[in-house]
Amino acid sequence: MNTTTERSTVPGLIRNIVKNIHPDTHTFMTHKVNDVWEEISYRQALDKIDAISAWLLDMGIQKGDRLALIIENCPDYVYYDQALQQIGGINTSIYPTLSDVEIEYILNDSSARAILVGSPFLLRKVLKIANNCPSLIRIIPAFDDFEKFTGKLNLNAGVISLGEVINEGNAIVDKFRTAINIARESILPSDLSCLIYTSGTTGTPKGVMLTHYNLTENVRVSLIQIPIIVSTDTFLSFLPLSHVFERTATYHICLFTGAKMAFAQSLDLLAKNMAEVRPTIMNCVPRLLERIHDKAMKNGTAAGGVKAKIFLWSLKIGRQYREVKEAGKKPGLILSQQHKLAEKLVFSKIKEKTGGRLKIMLSGGGALPKNIGEFFGDLGIKILEGFGLTETSPVMAVTETDRIIYGTVGRIIPGIEVAIQNIDTKEIFTIQTHETFKEDFESEEGEIIVRGHCVMKGYWNKPEETASVIDADGWFHTGDIGRYYRGNLQITDRLKNMLVNAYGKNIYPTPVENTYLKSPKIEQVFLVGDKREYITAIVVPSRETLQETFSLSDEFFNKPEQFIQDKEIVDWIGQDIKRLSNELAKFERIKNFKVKRNPFSIDDGEITPTMKAKRKVIEKKYARPIDEMYLQEAEAD
Repeated sequence: MNTTTERSTVPGLIRNIVKNIHPDTHTFMTHKVNDVWEEISYRQALDKIDAISAWLLDMGIQKGDRLALIIENCPDYVYYDQALQQIGGINTSIYPTLSDVEIEYILNDSSARAILVGSPFLLRKVLKIANNCPSLIRIIPAFDDFEKFTGKLNLNAGVISLGEVINEGNAIVDKFRTAINIARESILPSDLSCLIYTSGTTGTPKGVMLTHYNLTENVRVSLIQIPIIVSTDTFLSFLPLSHVFERTATYHICLFTGAKMAFAQSLDLLAKNMAEVRPTIMNCVPRLLERIHDKAMKNGTAAGGVKAKIFLWSLKIGRQYREVKEAGKKPGLILSQQHKLAEKLVFSKIKEKTGGRLKIMLSGGGALPKNIGEFFGDLGIKILEGFGLTETSPVMAVTETDRIIYGTVGRIIPGIEVAIQNIDTKEIFTIQTHETFKEDFESEEGEIIVRGHCVMKGYWNKPEETASVIDADGWFHTGDIGRYYRGNLQITDRLKNMLVNAYGKNIYPTPVENTYLKSPKIEQVFLVGDKREYITAIVVPSRETLQETFSLSDEFFNKPEQFIQDKEIVDWIGQDIKRLSNELAKFERIKNFKVKRNPFSIDDGEITPTMKAKRKVIEKKYARPIDEMYLQEAEAD
């Protein structure tokens, strides 16, 4: 007999809400339609979910089949995800920003049988490669007027809109009701819930296999650490649901607690949507918080005079008040009165721009600068940092609401072990758990490894790659370097050279650099972009090709200037960079570059004998020209 509880599988979560938390008439989601926020109840959502499930069963979808989604955040994502999962299907979400080549690879590697497509732009991408994907039998646009894109094409897969799927499903749902219920109740916590593809160091995407237990247990224990999230909260979702962070920390938390989920229209309209929705909680990436900080500082000081003095005084009072509270003490009468005045004059006005109700923001996908976390703390908005990877479902550690140590990613969540391992000797310095937590504990630095319920089942179709990251003792090797500081986990470096841009996108330099090295004009490429908004590069031209094209003498390469400023040469290289960029996802593309006169060399300590770039050395040595590339772009904007 299957003793699975409703809270141990993803499709069971929503059923638990309407059984134990809210009536089915309660608002589940809200989104903007024709400039009006439309509310969707649990019953309305469940009706569409069951209709889609019936249609999928009628099409022959079976337990274990992979069903893909390439769609921006919206209720349709939820309907389709819940529908496929409750009949045992496996969600295979694809980042909307990926290139045609990457989309094709994921569809074929996963043998996806259908794909939900969110927009005409994304449909055109899918249509280009659909006939190269033999397992794909249905393309499901989330809009009705798709025929103008498919009319002249000879497609192997059938095309039907999501609206038609729901209509057809409604007509047969009673016939399949028993089958749907049996399928949902037959799902085991150990069954796969989703494949989330993450790029490998070779450039080949790897499908991370996460089970229902991985995901539901990750949410359950994270909420033990953040107990202030409750059923009356409202989340505003804008980070992609194709990423495990948003899926867990917004979508699944809302499914677990009964909190309402609102979908932002876009990043550009996020500020407007925050004021309209007035969320109490939202997930974010460090770059968003940096932008809010920068805008607040500019607005508060731009006028100068008394207004600027009041603003800066308020921040000073906010810091003093926060530090007293964080020390576990009670602020004195004078400081409390000053803080009330600062709240009235400054803090409340900044908070109002976020809707005025935010109690916490969860930051992930990249390191949050310490000063940014402190700034929000001074305002009275708690920023909780978390840490994890796709392979860890994702949360390994998260900040406790009553103990924020800025510059760390919080306390280890319950039920897992997180160790620090010597990179060279493989000696384990320390193993810490939620239960062994001590406020004053500190450790040596090493690779962060983890064991427990959050660790993935493995990489889809890649047993060797799985074995390379999960050792014989069950430890998953994260590739991140860190230590324990004041009991919390602190990330200090990366074992490999992965870049994480300001929006939390992971970028592996080697495959991107190899794409640009296809150009005969280019000899070396060094990618830059960690914690930056976009990618830049130092490019070394092929000396021979450059000399032949521009009739240059050897003296040209002996000039003292390290970088070539000649516009004609820069534009010549730029032609190939622009052309080759089309093979990459947008966030991987070089937006600005400098042309280095001579190659990186072993003699100068810039590369190893095996020709691998010494990233820290190069970034330090060329810090000024690298910064100039971002300043030039900012000035151009």
